[in-house]
Amino acid sequence: MPSDEPDNKPITRSARGSGRRLRGAVAHYLGTAIVSGQIAPGETLSGEIANAEALEVSRSAYREAVQVLTAKGLVESRPKAGTRVLPRSRWNVLDPTVLAWAFAAEPDLGFVRDLFELRAVVEPAAARFAAERRDKDDIKAMREALARMKRHTLATEAGRMADREFHAALLRATHNDAMIALSASISAAVSWTTEFKQRSRALPRDPVPDHARVCDAIAAGDPDAASAAMRALVDLALDDTRLAM
Repeated sequence: MPSDEPDNKPITRSARGSGRRLRGAVAHYLGTAIVSGQIAPGETLSGEIANAEALEVSRSAYREAVQVLTAKGLVESRPKAGTRVLPRSRWNVLDPTVLAWAFAAEPDLGFVRDLFELRAVVEPAAARFAAERRDKDDIKAMREALARMKRHTLATEAGRMADREFHAALLRATHNDAMIALSASISAAVSWTTEFKQRSRALPRDPVPDHARVCDAIAAGDPDAASAAMRALVDLALDDTRLAM
């Protein structure tokens, strides 16, 4: 293990459970350290035996955790060369789990900006398509998610989950398989940035009316209004995030 350890405490016996849970805990520990920069690109993780002993886990659990990191593009393992952290450009940064690791510690502010730029490109176009193609089930899903957002507020986990569901329902309403494939990533980005904004203080304003305007425009079948409302929603969310920074 590199000497600069992440803030997470090493995996202990009390955290153990099923093999899958243990593998996930080790992957979270290492993934958070890598994404936060505490283990830098180009660094080689020390040997399997040493790391397994340092984390107090079996070699098989450690090996499975490295396989998780490999699948997400964070590391690569080569015979004799060991396991090396790959450049950030190789990471699957939109994987919901990688997003969770990015926000487990203090996220890179440039990466937060990148997420909002992606949303500003994708979501207004998605809202336009949704207004043109939505069906009654799509509208029902968005309105139900919106109702839960109002009931729980975004200060709660239930409210943030409803927010994720709203954005996922909107992308499904495009009936575009390529956009729908982004729904898990976009929804996770929405949820994590919302939680990030509330770390030091409450949200400066209620964003639910912004979502209601998007929903109403899509339900009305007005592509221009839907796109404009979604662009305004993303821009206002970015302004709130800048205040939180």
